Amino acid sequence: MKLQNQVAIITGAASGMGKAAAELFSQEGAHVVIVDLPASQGEQVAAAIRDNGGSAEFYGVDVTEPSQVQGMVESVYTKHGKIDIMYNNAGIPMAFTPIEEVDDAYYDRLMAVNVKGVFAGSRAVVPLMKKAGRGVILTTASTAGPRPRPGLNIYSASKGAVIALTKALALELAPYGIRVNCLNPVATDTPMLKGFIGNQDLEQGRQRFLDTIPLGRLAQPMDIAQAALFLCTDAAAMITGVDLEVDGGRSV
Repeated sequence: MKLQNQVAIITGAASGMGKAAAELFSQEGAHVVIVDLPASQGEQVAAAIRDNGGSAEFYGVDVTEPSQVQGMVESVYTKHGKIDIMYNNAGIPMAFTPIEEVDDAYYDRLMAVNVKGVFAGSRAVVPLMKKAGRGVILTTASTAGPRPRPGLNIYSASKGAVIALTKALALELAPYGIRVNCLNPVATDTPMLKGFIGNQDLEQGRQRFLDTIPLGRLAQPMDIAQAALFLCTDAAAMITGVDLEVDGGRSV
């Protein structure tokens, strides 16, 4: 097993890409800490993993509240004695919106989840990983970071910030044996996709995304989970500071 006896925290793991990663990491031997806000969904994911012979627990945490993130990390460390992987996957979408129609409240919320949440999660685990002399920090960014699109202005900015933070932390933490990478998924077939489509017809919106992907299909949650697994294993021991595009050729 590729993650045997490792402890992996995954935020936004009650559904979509995070759920797929939690299931896959568990199959590869990790104890999975599922972090999200919908308690019933998160508990169900954790219970299903345990029912299938894996090891998992759930924490209801708002990633925009650093004190909650810090408390969760301290609790996990006290219980298990280590944290091997911090996967900052939680994020929120943005429907195509002209910049003049983006209000302050929406801007603040999107940046709080997509950027501050990554900062809080990373900051909380770094001292513990430094002490251990090893660790992996992974974040879900987006193709919208390196390849912004009209109407995804603030979303693109948030993911661009995550990519820059990834590279800065990779350099800062390399001397301590800590690797830091992020993933840039293309439009992925999860419940969040509707948030990107907004008020458009659902099928028309899906087709709009599909038309931009050379491989001719949306990404599936397991596509992203498999890439995440690779970056978290020793197979990627020499990879840090990378924003890996999982996009079916969209960014070429």
